[in-house]
Amino acid sequence: MKLIEQFENCTLPKVEWTHENHFVMALWYCVRYPLPEAISKIRNGIKRYNESVGGQNTDESGYHETITLFYINTIADYIITNGITTFSEAVLTDLLRQPFLHKEYISRFYSHEYLMSKEARKYWQAPDKS
Repeated sequence: MKLIEQFENCTLPKVEWTHENHFVMALWYCVRYPLPEAISKIRNGIKRYNESVGGQNTDESGYHETITLFYINTIADYIITNGITTFSEAVLTDLLRQPFLHKEYISRFYSHEYLMSKEARKYWQAPDKS
């Protein structure tokens, strides 16, 4: 898949590193690898990609551990619930219709201040909303 190849080679144009493409990438890894390996590949890939386009992974910007793990967990649940075993156009089409792709989805589980904290960026934090 071109997106994954460009992501891994750090040749994906920054303008194409969209919210939706984060999900496509995560789904691709979660379908193809055991979850611990997918998490590692996603985490390291995002950090490497951010730096390749001139970004930094700091306490204030770049890679965000809590957001990444929250959505990986969401995607893993989606995969299990729907019995997905392969990455296909049909799976991709369905993924892009899911409500969890809406940017405000995570705010159902996290307050903005808590999610944007230095601790949440660096380390997994459980949701603070019930």
